[in-house]
Amino acid sequence: MPIKSRAVVIPRRNTVELRTVQVLEPRAGDVLLRTAFTSISAGTERMLLDGRMPHPALLFPVVPGYETVGQVVEVGAKAPKDLLGQWVYVGGARCFRGVNPAWGGQSEFISAEAERVVPLGAIDPATGVILALAATALHGINVSQIRRNDRVLVLGQGIVGQLAARLAKIQGAQHVAVADRVGMRLSAAQADQVIDVTRESLDEALGEANINVLIEATGSMPALAGALPLLANHGRVLLLGYYDHINIPYAPVFMREAQILVAREWQFGSDGDLPRVRDMIASGELNVSGLLTHRVPLDRIQAAYRLAFEDPSCLKLVVEWPKEGEAAQN
Repeated sequence: MPIKSRAVVIPRRNTVELRTVQVLEPRAGDVLLRTAFTSISAGTERMLLDGRMPHPALLFPVVPGYETVGQVVEVGAKAPKDLLGQWVYVGGARCFRGVNPAWGGQSEFISAEAERVVPLGAIDPATGVILALAATALHGINVSQIRRNDRVLVLGQGIVGQLAARLAKIQGAQHVAVADRVGMRLSAAQADQVIDVTRESLDEALGEANINVLIEATGSMPALAGALPLLANHGRVLLLGYYDHINIPYAPVFMREAQILVAREWQFGSDGDLPRVRDMIASGELNVSGLLTHRVPLDRIQAAYRLAFEDPSCLKLVVEWPKEGEAAQN
């Protein structure tokens, strides 16, 4: 029998609702988890809510979200029994009847393959919602092949840009500069050089030193275009956002024989990016303190989306789901 579950549903453009949906029972290799915390990806979920996500599976009505933390409450016959009761992260699921899973993470109950959940171990459960974008940033840094003498510029200090800058330094970059126009984001940044582009240009701030790796984390093609002349010969440009179109001037890329690199979320697997960033956070190697800036209860989910999309001081928002026995207000 399907399991009744409260879920965030986008039934049509620019509308977010709480509904009761049907979740399929876990199969032999699956686990069932009860959600405690989720988050909202301001980039991809904004495009989904606007009806601009170019994927045929993402049709309304959809259950959004790929940043879910919960406790395993049931394990299938062939799933590892030691997962029962553990706090885990899961990047969404396709376990619903009668509604499309855009990513399927914003649901009270989720049934997913056991190999897709990542036990959190020593990490505080709420912090686990950051794993998705931390893994995305790590995958991007790996794609860009940071070298020890590299000078790196990260455009944008939203959550992905924050994480990319920290990971670039961990990977051994000689100099990491970050740029943004929002004071709160700049104050949270951890980098060798923090540039407020409302006060000085990138040219002025960086001087004669060219950039080996340019990481675009704003989602803005004009921002990227303006920074391309700063590239060194054979520089690398990493696109770490999600874009409707790529539209940049060709001349600076051509003159520097630059590489344009695209990072597609994270690498899966038991030794993939998700468990790697979990271990980096647990050990303190990757410092994520101060990046979870807001908490909102589930019954204020519409306000949570507005906050995540419209408030530039919101780096990462945690949606708090009711505990067992508590009622959510619709």
